[in-house]
Amino acid sequence: MRIASWNVNGIRAAMKKDFTESLATLNADILCLQETKAQDDQVAAALEGVEGYHVYSNSAERKGYSGVAILTRQQPLNVFPDIGIDEHDNEGRVLTAEFEDYYLVTVYTPNSGNELVRLPYRETWDKDFLAFVNQLQTKKPVLMCGDFNVAHTEIDIARPKPNYNKSAGFTQKEIDGMDSIIASGFVDTFRHLHPDTVKYSWWSYRAGARGKNIGWRIDYFLGSDALVKSRVKAAEIWNDIYGSDHCPVSVDL
Repeated sequence: MRIASWNVNGIRAAMKKDFTESLATLNADILCLQETKAQDDQVAAALEGVEGYHVYSNSAERKGYSGVAILTRQQPLNVFPDIGIDEHDNEGRVLTAEFEDYYLVTVYTPNSGNELVRLPYRETWDKDFLAFVNQLQTKKPVLMCGDFNVAHTEIDIARPKPNYNKSAGFTQKEIDGMDSIIASGFVDTFRHLHPDTVKYSWWSYRAGARGKNIGWRIDYFLGSDALVKSRVKAAEIWNDIYGSDHCPVSVDL
């Protein structure tokens, strides 16, 4: 079974950039999307021609902003949005699907913004989101995926030194947030299976960054320790799939 995750940077834009062909290439049983930039009815309309999947989405109150979705061949037991905190839940950043033996959570973590203006909010988010997934984890194992908007270690970013504590996504406070997730018993699936591989999942649109592979690995699958070690057989980053400034990432169970 393959589960994939992709920040599409606008689902309606992605549909005009070979999204259907990319989905066929991924051959995913479940595909989690971030940054759909559409309301629920617009997500459903954009994906109308995509056969064989149940579609669920969670959209921001603000139009054309944020938003997540789950496309799944197998119907979940339950699907629910958000994390239950008003301060966070108007931005459409979390969607959880419950299956028989695990929860699947897709997340679009807030970006700390230009000049790190949203970094204090981001710190609050990181703590509250971790409390949410830890609560789920008391019931059954959790697999979470999405754009976590942080390069965890120096191997995850092409130019660590000039970006450290200056650029959103590579400040110590954001790194600490990811450290806290790992310390709670979650495993970074890609690093677990590829400890030394240099591969990125996001590139700036500026200065031909993707062509030069000046990128960041900010898209992850993180799973409960026992789930990852017993069931995750592969973890991949699909650099050859275009259509967004991010590429898809996946795990095989």
